[in-house]
Amino acid sequence: MRRITGHLRARDVTLWTLIVPPTSWAVHFLFSYLWAAIQCAKAGGFAWYPAIYWGGTALALVVIVAAGLVAIVQARTPGDPPPHEEGTRVDRTRFLAYATGLLAGLSFVGVVFTALPVIFITDCR
Repeated sequence: MRRITGHLRARDVTLWTLIVPPTSWAVHFLFSYLWAAIQCAKAGGFAWYPAIYWGGTALALVVIVAAGLVAIVQARTPGDPPPHEEGTRVDRTRFLAYATGLLAGLSFVGVVFTALPVIFITDCR
């Protein structure tokens, strides 16, 4: 475990890392609306292949949690205490990792709230 966290701390956090959680949320949101439109057009309800929807939701949540875990490990990189206002590599890494962790939390909640209507709404009226 120590080897994995050391490897993750050595990785650079970039803006590409930062956009993974909200992009997963956006893709899940688009997937949810397309799935609902197809279900309502074909079957008149949400009963047709619900495992596909739950699989897509689980995949989005796994990607978001993985990005959040990487961000937590990188945010705990040893260095000066916050605020991270210096222009050093460690401060930039910790700032971007902290922002990625916050976006991962927000994206996780967004995916859960996007999936809730499928649980509670069973028809297309």
